Amino acid sequence: MRAIILNLSAWIVLPIMDGFAKFLSTDLPVLQITWARYFFTVFFVLPIMFFFFKKNLVRTKKLKLQFLRGLILLTANICFFYSISVISLAKALTLAFIAPLIVTAFSPFFLNEKVGVKRWTAVIIGFIGSLVVIRPGFLEINLASLLALGTGVLYGFYLIITRKLSSSDNPLLTLLLTGVVGAIIISSIMPFVWVKPSLDQWFIMAAIGIFACIGHLLLILSLKYADASKLAPLSYFEIVTNIIIGYYFFNDFPDNWTFLGLFIIVLSGIYISRRETVVKKLL
Repeated sequence: MRAIILNLSAWIVLPIMDGFAKFLSTDLPVLQITWARYFFTVFFVLPIMFFFFKKNLVRTKKLKLQFLRGLILLTANICFFYSISVISLAKALTLAFIAPLIVTAFSPFFLNEKVGVKRWTAVIIGFIGSLVVIRPGFLEINLASLLALGTGVLYGFYLIITRKLSSSDNPLLTLLLTGVVGAIIISSIMPFVWVKPSLDQWFIMAAIGIFACIGHLLLILSLKYADASKLAPLSYFEIVTNIIIGYYFFNDFPDNWTFLGLFIIVLSGIYISRRETVVKKLL
């Protein structure tokens, strides 16, 4: 029960970060908002790591993989923050939910995991769900929708690398290194895009980092009490908070097609998660 509460709390907290990012996107560049997410996350995570988890501050065994993981997540965040600056939070997140499908589709190649016909079928059905949301041929496909879909693809590869790192590096070390890699790369771009924020905008930028920090720490803590495969379906709860924030603060509410596509994608993702659990028990 503790794991469920911690995990659900994370999926309540993280969409708040997205809401702040969407709010700032009307006045600040997406790259600057992404910088805030990384800079302030590292700013708050580093002291926590130093005082409470100092023993985890060791040299990584897979530096190149850690760098690649950080680069992929940074790119995914840029894509997602751009997409929510144009389209609704719910639509962007729905398209990004294809990440578990990407993990399943590519796990035979990168993780040497066998994927049966049933899971391949779920992947195909989930992809159809994303097409329902975009509706090519019926609506004009814009860059924001494609980048939201790209976020899901990138995040899928990010999860694959996370699985590979789980056997060698501590999750807290991985969290810190991912933030540091992203912060260093995005900071090098800031002189070219920087717009001077107001005091209120500084507070909101800091809040993005705070909520990102809290959300990811809650996820890590939840994994101490339950396996990731058991908690994976709970991540779809994020859409509930997402829809509430989008409706009350941005007057956005998903249309019926988005709900249908969301239902298909979520159902496919949950089936894949459950199927993976069953397969692991049989091994």
